[in-house]
Amino acid sequence: MKMVNLMNDTENLSLQLEEPEKETEYTFSEEKNKIVGKTLYLVATPIGNLSDISQRAVKVLSEVDFIAAEDTRNTLRLLSCLGISKSVISYYEYNKAQKGEYILRRLKEGESCALVTDAGTPAISDPGEDIVRLCAENDINVTAVPGCCAAITALSLSALSTSRFLFEGFLKGTKSEKKKRLEDLSLERSTIILYEAPHRLKDTLELIYECLGERKIALCRELTKLNEQVIRTTVSGAVKLYNESEPRGEYVLVIDGAAENIKDAFWKDMSIREHVDYYVRLGYEKMAAIKLAAKDRGVGKSSIYKELIDK
Repeated sequence: MKMVNLMNDTENLSLQLEEPEKETEYTFSEEKNKIVGKTLYLVATPIGNLSDISQRAVKVLSEVDFIAAEDTRNTLRLLSCLGISKSVISYYEYNKAQKGEYILRRLKEGESCALVTDAGTPAISDPGEDIVRLCAENDINVTAVPGCCAAITALSLSALSTSRFLFEGFLKGTKSEKKKRLEDLSLERSTIILYEAPHRLKDTLELIYECLGERKIALCRELTKLNEQVIRTTVSGAVKLYNESEPRGEYVLVIDGAAENIKDAFWKDMSIREHVDYYVRLGYEKMAAIKLAAKDRGVGKSSIYKELIDK
């Protein structure tokens, strides 16, 4: 058993071990914490609760030459709460090409920059990935100041499997494009994580039910905030819930993967076509057979139909 004693005085930070094993030493490395030029710092910020900001994040935000932010208004409010006055420039989806080159030029000239998103970890489901790639291509050092991430927070609260998961972020494109992407995920056995805005939640839940079928789902909203809520239900239950009430706040959807317990299933070695044909031979109409095969596999009937058409 390990006991960690974190003292207020950082010089007295220690780790005490009850069992005879090699000590792990926790130190505050001045060398690593020192802000250096020609470096992009990816700084995670709170997703709702200001107390979640780390000491290292505050230090970096205070000492870099400038900050690049997804929404300068949100970031300036955060900096004001932290008592930090710093030059902030915008960097978001629609100016990332122009501002990316501008940030790169300043980094090459020896400055340091902190990249922040509206909430959580930069480069996760936002244009930060582009500036990281640009820096990597130009031999500019990139380092991370880890912290909050809505996807991981929701996953840990979901009560679903955390051993394997797939982060999809926001579904993009038209309704048909979103539907196609969900159909592609219908046989995915890992837990699936999606982000969604309240005004699109109802449509997205209906698409999930159509393409993935009945699954367990956790709807996580307002994470770390006063009105934090985790709703653990089924996809059909979620559709019913939000047909009766209006969604509020930003959502993370954590969806159970396709059924894995097929060891003893009669269809485990069948292709999808063979599975459907099995029910047809039993006397079911084609669409009824598709529906039954979809239910067996824990997927939406549209994904079974698509597989038959494509092949």
